[in-house]
Amino acid sequence: MDSPLVAMVLAAALALSGCMAGPNYVRPRVEQPLSFKSQPAGEPAPPIAQDWWKLYGSPELDTFIATALESNQTLRQAAGRVDEARAYARIAASYLSPTISLDPGFTRQRTSANSVSTVTGQKVQRAVSISDWLVPFDLSYEADVWGRIRRSLESAAASAAASAFDLTFVRLTVETDVAEYYFNLRSLDAQSRIVAQTVAAYQDQVRLVSVQLKNGLISPIVLYQAQVQLEAAIAQQRDLERARADEEHALAILCGHPAPSFSVVPHPLGDVAPPSVPPGIPAQLLTRRPDVAEAEQNLIAANAGIGVATADFYPRFTLNASAGLESASYSTLLNWQSRVASIVPAFTLPVFTGGRLKANLDAAKARYDQSMAAYVNQVLIAYGDVEDALTDLQALTNEVEHLHSAAEASEGYLRLAQVQYERGLADYLLVTDAEAKLLANQLSLAQAINLRMAASIRLIKALGGGW
Repeated sequence: MDSPLVAMVLAAALALSGCMAGPNYVRPRVEQPLSFKSQPAGEPAPPIAQDWWKLYGSPELDTFIATALESNQTLRQAAGRVDEARAYARIAASYLSPTISLDPGFTRQRTSANSVSTVTGQKVQRAVSISDWLVPFDLSYEADVWGRIRRSLESAAASAAASAFDLTFVRLTVETDVAEYYFNLRSLDAQSRIVAQTVAAYQDQVRLVSVQLKNGLISPIVLYQAQVQLEAAIAQQRDLERARADEEHALAILCGHPAPSFSVVPHPLGDVAPPSVPPGIPAQLLTRRPDVAEAEQNLIAANAGIGVATADFYPRFTLNASAGLESASYSTLLNWQSRVASIVPAFTLPVFTGGRLKANLDAAKARYDQSMAAYVNQVLIAYGDVEDALTDLQALTNEVEHLHSAAEASEGYLRLAQVQYERGLADYLLVTDAEAKLLANQLSLAQAINLRMAASIRLIKALGGGW
């Protein structure tokens, strides 16, 4: 093919290269409530700080989260997935450029003396040895006329962005998990302190009623009642120790440390209120939640996949060229007369594929439908997560107030029961009932305070954290 014709083919291909097969991405419409049901007066909220955990005012928590962000293995896996996806995106981008390769070679061929010449048809009289030195630069290039390569790049770039958002979501999950485990530990420390104080009080009572029994002042049943309370409290103390050890082990894994060499010094959680975090309006979740952003990038990738499958129906324009040096002797290989060149423009048009291209397009559209449903569902999950966290936070705040009153009333109940027992106005069952109620209400209060803290952390996660 002569050079003017080659130039015309290339010019036509470049002129058509602005075409992009398949649909352009449009964000799907999802119903957006004006406000959250649990907080009707919804207004746009400011962004949450990236180091949101500092709102809780615990330097120890800051240290644990910093350790987890540096050493958590799940986070490292997610980071590796990001690197992999970005590498695939660079691979997809490379197909927009021509491929040039150097393919030097040497051939030594000897013909047979008994063969027949293909030119004259006469028997060859003698053998001939032929050498061929070849140093070519080969070029291959596909003109992206219908946008197949660009759609592939668009899909790969969206997948890379989705993996980056997944990394962000994994990081946020690690941060919130560390915070929850940390406050669970502190809550168990508070409950252990309550039970330890109760066990000490029960031991004193057992010693006291033992003396009273020896002096004939009470019946043996009172001692049994006191011992039952003491043993049950000790069993509860052991159960709290077991639960704390499990929480400590889980925190060790999050922080990337082996459980046997990881320990947290006990420090009971006090009655501290969680920080106030305004939820804003539901529409903000579409830009604040990394998992929603990840689902949308997956949808963009699936939409681009339809373009790739559509472009397969159209012809492909390719250009193969080669230029270099060729000689029968190494001594003349570098001479100007040894230069060789070739250029082969071509196009391929699918005529019959047995329905393969149509099936591939149908599969791409089905993947898009799946990604669409996943995106919409993730938005709905985001709305539900915020509503759950707001509902829990409000309910637990109210519950803590009532449990405070219940614990205070239980203390008064116990004081009066002890006075009446000492004056002989009531039997020991009244004292044991008052002690059991006080212990139960104190433990319930400590648990509710921790649940309120956990609801606050879940609200921050539901709002997208500080990403």
